[in-house]
Amino acid sequence: MTVYDAAHIRNVALVGHQGSGKTTLAEAMLFSAGAVPRMGTVAEGSTASDFHESEREREMSVFTSVLHAEWEGHKINVLDTPGYLDFSAETITALKVADTAAFVIDAAEGVQVGTELAWTYAAMTETPALFVLNKLDTADSDFATTLAKIQGRYGRAAIPVQLPAGAGTRTIVDVLLMKQIRFDDRGQAHFEPIGDAFSERAAQLHNELVESIAENDEGLMELYFDKGELTEDEMRTGLHKAMIARDLFPVFLTVASENVGVSRLMSFIDNVCPNPAEMEPPHMDAGTVSVDAQADPVAFVFRTMAEEHVGEYSYLKVYDGMLTGGMDLENASDGTTERLGALFAVNGTNRDSVPQLVAGDIGVTVKLKHTSTGDTLRARGSDAVVTPVEYPEPRMRLAIRAARQGEEDKLAQGLAQIVKEDPSLVVEHDSHLGQVTLAGQGEMHLDIAKYRLKNRAGVEVAFARPKISYRETVRGRAEARYRHKKQTGGAGQFAEISIRVEPMDRDFVPDGTMKVRGEHTAETDWGSRVHYVDAIVGGVIDMQRFFGAIQKGVAEMLREGPVAGYPVGDVRVVVFDGSMHSVDSNENAFKTASKMAFRDGFRDAQPAILEPVVELEVLVPESYMGDVLGDLNTRRARIQGMDAEGPFQKIVAHVPEAELYRYSTSLRSMTQGRGLHRARPSHYDPVPRDVQSDLVSARTADAE
Repeated sequence: MTVYDAAHIRNVALVGHQGSGKTTLAEAMLFSAGAVPRMGTVAEGSTASDFHESEREREMSVFTSVLHAEWEGHKINVLDTPGYLDFSAETITALKVADTAAFVIDAAEGVQVGTELAWTYAAMTETPALFVLNKLDTADSDFATTLAKIQGRYGRAAIPVQLPAGAGTRTIVDVLLMKQIRFDDRGQAHFEPIGDAFSERAAQLHNELVESIAENDEGLMELYFDKGELTEDEMRTGLHKAMIARDLFPVFLTVASENVGVSRLMSFIDNVCPNPAEMEPPHMDAGTVSVDAQADPVAFVFRTMAEEHVGEYSYLKVYDGMLTGGMDLENASDGTTERLGALFAVNGTNRDSVPQLVAGDIGVTVKLKHTSTGDTLRARGSDAVVTPVEYPEPRMRLAIRAARQGEEDKLAQGLAQIVKEDPSLVVEHDSHLGQVTLAGQGEMHLDIAKYRLKNRAGVEVAFARPKISYRETVRGRAEARYRHKKQTGGAGQFAEISIRVEPMDRDFVPDGTMKVRGEHTAETDWGSRVHYVDAIVGGVIDMQRFFGAIQKGVAEMLREGPVAGYPVGDVRVVVFDGSMHSVDSNENAFKTASKMAFRDGFRDAQPAILEPVVELEVLVPESYMGDVLGDLNTRRARIQGMDAEGPFQKIVAHVPEAELYRYSTSLRSMTQGRGLHRARPSHYDPVPRDVQSDLVSARTADAE
């Protein structure tokens, strides 16, 4: 295969909502370029993109597929991303390494929540973009209405360069070329004069396009004023600059399943879309890159994926220099040396061996030993470190365990492997709750992880509802006295202690004869605090000797609280009286006495169980607002605000974590896949009385 320089490489990510036709468009691009002999279909599981078994079973994209096509002297790398919201991390990753985002939109559905999400990511990465209105042949498609929706959301910068020449036809009017293009059964383009029925509308859109291009370039504006028109080359140049600056977003038309409009789109990508060297460098943690083939090599590993019978693929974008097989590079994350294996350009399971990958290009190597997703490979002595992808917070969390006893180590190894490949998965070990959880973007995301654990690590796993990290505290004040006395012959044990237990939400105010003689605030490993106060009067307890033992006794009760066994925090313990024995008092005695006194005082100080509350943001079309709000009310939600965000409504609410089990699945069902939510930890609140009663009863039942 030909080695292309940066000027002749285009990196395009196909992004958008599920079902908009991205995979079919990618297949049509490969077919048009002769990279595949026939167009496969998603339904048949025969596309180059969806080659994983999990994708064929579900008839949908799960992973970003890296494809390539040679077109008119250029190499177009196509990143076909999943549209299902559970796999949004794949879109984020693709946009990090792409130089153009092609937003594929169902011409009947218009802007959907997946479009909106991808737009947010493209704006964050400042990726130039264009729109592709697909499925123009469907009965419900409406070019004018859908274009109005796009412009209503993204402004007049979304500028059409084409219009359909009649509903359901294979003909498109191109107002950049001012030609009518008829596509035959194989997708070949035939250029014709614009028909009379469309000439007036084409002239109007052409003028609007010329004016939009001129408005974004002073030089072209002067030419336009002088001549009243721009040449085709001038328009291309102006559109090219405006796309890089994200001032204009051209709108194209396709019927990808019939290969209509695809070859014209590819020619535009070649001739107008930016090449890698024209883009701003990626965000760097250290050093710089310049997309220079003569510089020291720097490559970013944006995904790793194991393939059966092959091993682990590492997908790279080369930012500087030139990679060759057998080259030794340093992994910036740990300083280890990696020797590159063979290099490939891939189309699904088909691999084209390449002698080199040049700055700006995307390709694959195999069997790297120490490299994970997000790592930078560089020449030894270089300081370049490409900033890894920042993934969204997980939207769903499940407890996970090995289905068969004795396979816990196997599960741990498998989890480490899939997180290495997909860092948007989060594994947490909670020693307090005695559980391991796996968190991801939704139920489908976690199901795919389960599938990979079975097929990659050979371990069957079971998911369960995760335990909630409740906390215990007090809302009132109480005093308790406990005497520990034990005599078994010889030296015995004796300790007597009086303590006060109260919340830490107020300053300590000594009562009567109390006087603060010492204090210490301890931080627990579950994120709470305990304030210990020595208010002993007259030396009835030797606090220099026993204050540490008293704190240890209380600390033992903190880990499993006195009410329902949950960790305790944000309490104050005031030691204000007691007694000791000159012979029988020791640290163990005071440790025991303080533990029991704290238990009794805590139970009398209006104990409360606290639950974690998350801040929930829900993005939905307005037509689903009633259903979503009604559902949130059943989840004990407190609505914080509602506002419009583009064509959607955003609801912000505080919701107990316990009420959001499998919420992503419920939201998808309520909104027919058009809803999106984000959740982040917010604070702890007391649980309602009935919930606290249930939790205490459950603790009692477990103890019995």
